[in-house]
Amino acid sequence: MKTKVHATAGAIALITVSAFWLSTVTAELFGDAATIATVKTCVLAGMAVLIPAMIGAGASGFSLGKGWKSPVVARKKRRMRIITANGLLVLVPSAFLLSNFAGSGRFDTVFMIVQAIELAAGAVNIALLSLNMRDGLSLRRKAIPVAARAR
Repeated sequence: MKTKVHATAGAIALITVSAFWLSTVTAELFGDAATIATVKTCVLAGMAVLIPAMIGAGASGFSLGKGWKSPVVARKKRRMRIITANGLLVLVPSAFLLSNFAGSGRFDTVFMIVQAIELAAGAVNIALLSLNMRDGLSLRRKAIPVAARAR
């Protein structure tokens, strides 16, 4: 059951971060100020989905990895620390700031710099979450079936 919770929460987190990133890039490239403001508002509201998914993935992953000495699990844990720090220190504050700026029509140099930082941090998290998913799937494939252990 923990494995399914972990996989589901991780997938939701990866899909949500990817959707935020793609929506932002699309709005910046093809949208007007109102579109960008709407996307920034939606990204901020979407934190209500992302944050519980990240907590669920992290907590269930920590529980599943407890006691494992696998280098794959150690890599996943290291990546999760970076993902968490990136989210808490860069992505969440950026979402609040950019939503506030966009809502008041402030699309100045500071907005663009913060937007660039947010996109870079988001790309890092997408890459790290994807690597964690890949490694999680490889751990699952390597698991020895219960019937085979009895022999």
